Amino acid sequence: MKNLHYLIGLTLAGSMTFTSCGGGDEKVDGPEDGMDTTTKVETNVNTPVSETFFQVPSPGEMLTFIKMVGDPKKKDISFLNPPDNQKNYNDSKSKALNFGIYSCDLSYCSIFEIGSEALKYFKSVKIMGDQIGVSTAIKPEILKRLEANLGKPDSLAVITDDVYFSSFEALEDSKQGPTLACVVAGGWLESLYIATQLAKWEPNSPVIERLADQKYTLENLIEFLKKHESDANVAAVKTDFEGLLAEFGKLTEKNITEGKKSKDSKSTLIGGGTQLVMTKEIYTAIVGKIKSLRNSYTLTK
Repeated sequence: MKNLHYLIGLTLAGSMTFTSCGGGDEKVDGPEDGMDTTTKVETNVNTPVSETFFQVPSPGEMLTFIKMVGDPKKKDISFLNPPDNQKNYNDSKSKALNFGIYSCDLSYCSIFEIGSEALKYFKSVKIMGDQIGVSTAIKPEILKRLEANLGKPDSLAVITDDVYFSSFEALEDSKQGPTLACVVAGGWLESLYIATQLAKWEPNSPVIERLADQKYTLENLIEFLKKHESDANVAAVKTDFEGLLAEFGKLTEKNITEGKKSKDSKSTLIGGGTQLVMTKEIYTAIVGKIKSLRNSYTLTK
């Protein structure tokens, strides 16, 4: 899958993020043999794009990165939110959060080439999408595209990205800011949860480095949640995420020479110039908080 590249200094503290914006997709449905010829073209920098796209990357970004640096043949789904759980989410907060979570799980199945499970998660996303008001963005024919491309992970990833961003735009267009905020929060949190399930602690691991860098993304996400905190559901999620930020806040920064490596085997240094230091103890606390918070959204009583 070809990602669009944006250097977003103002919103992501100079970190590089990769996003796919609805306005930059050129879709061409494949011929009758089932081939999906969907392509991505780079968005013109002058094209107006919602600021929220620049607040938090799509769930697929982290998952694509994990696949690149990890074991692409690993197809574990034991830690995902079971599709059947969708029937247990009855209030607006849990529906929005778990729509985001299921969208991320759908991306995981697509990126890691678990096609049969991708179909199950798409159906859950479709059901919940209808409930939160994005039915126009998740058309029935998308399922046919998924079925026709089960053996093509790149095409699956493009299709699931389309679902996510089309839903995103539908919520924006219908002025459902609080719902959108919860969807984004749920999807981002699930991407971190999956990452921590797939990758364990290793000094100097690129995955650990990417996790530490999520501190900046989390700060931006909380700022986005603040815009809608007059809504009680969003206010509750913001409080939860501030608790997670407190754990990320234990990371320290060092000003070092570009490219210099840490000699401390217990820490991972990130970036060049200003670097975040991740210790095993801080990592364990962050992972525990992510798991606790995520399970509080997915598990039903």
